[in-house]
Amino acid sequence: MVEVQLEVQYKYPQMLLIAFSACTTVLVAVHLFALLISTCILPNVEAVSNIHNLNSISESPHERMHPYIELAWGFSTVLGILLFLAEVVLLCWIKFLPVGSILKNETTNMEKPSGHAGWQSALVSTIIMVPVGLIFVVFTIHFYRSLVRHKTERHNREIEELHKLKVQLDGHDRGMQVV
Repeated sequence: MVEVQLEVQYKYPQMLLIAFSACTTVLVAVHLFALLISTCILPNVEAVSNIHNLNSISESPHERMHPYIELAWGFSTVLGILLFLAEVVLLCWIKFLPVGSILKNETTNMEKPSGHAGWQSALVSTIIMVPVGLIFVVFTIHFYRSLVRHKTERHNREIEELHKLKVQLDGHDRGMQVV
């Protein structure tokens, strides 16, 4: 993902380095999980799509694996992009924080609290990324709700069509049970 060269003479805040390390590790793990799921499922989906027997489609493991496919999509897109945005912010803090700090010697450093260019640059990247992350979350929620609404409406129409067919076949309406 990202190779980071730390300034040797600068004493980084320990929590910044821990957060960067954890974010990078989780980001890689999330994308590897999504890659594993898509690599295992995609060939099977393509093989089944070439079969014209409906029984073979219902017997396919990709139908049973649907929750895992959704989970991989969620991890890869939603969590992965949020982690990537956090990674960029953390990387900006790591790269810019030493800029403009006054070094005393190799073991300690004296820095101006929020007055130097590196601190301000890292703060600007954070200020920019927070609204971007919020916009992303709002868009993701809106998009997913739209997909669920469409799927629900489509299933309701299919149920109504099946009910109409049942009424036609039975010759009368016994009432539809609403779930």
